[in-house]
Amino acid sequence: MKRNVALQLISVTVVLTFLCMPVSLNAQGSKANFSGKWAFNESKSNLGDQSQGGGFRMGGGNFTATQDANTLTVESTRTTQDGQTMTTTSKYTLDGKVSINTTGRGESKSTATWSADGKSLTIVTTRTFERDGQSMEMKTTEVWSLTSPTALSIVRTMNTPNGERKTTSVYDKQ
Repeated sequence: MKRNVALQLISVTVVLTFLCMPVSLNAQGSKANFSGKWAFNESKSNLGDQSQGGGFRMGGGNFTATQDANTLTVESTRTTQDGQTMTTTSKYTLDGKVSINTTGRGESKSTATWSADGKSLTIVTTRTFERDGQSMEMKTTEVWSLTSPTALSIVRTMNTPNGERKTTSVYDKQ
């Protein structure tokens, strides 16, 4: 009798484990994956009036993203105003903790958080730098979302000395 109860308990445990497994796998797999090589699509983007950005061009450029469960790594390639190619790498933790990245513009602190449905990722970045002898802080919020399996939209809102700027950059997967 004890053996039958033990076998039934094991059977129920195994069945419940297999019933719950798809739910947990779907929860992990439901987040957008931004991995891939991305090329800027100027015709689908809205960069607004570039002259209002304080000299910094938002959007444009191509990049490669690699993503795992805990990290998004973005390697960007841009052409500078003098025609030079510049590559930067930024890493963001996907658990809401602060990530620190250092570029030619100085150190930045970013926090990446998923939307409730896992379809978009919001990255808030704060950068402190010196300009004309004054310490300034610039805050940028990017909302990343896949509009199709081969198209990525990044909506950027940035506080500039000339006020808030909002742009939408669209990228095609290569």
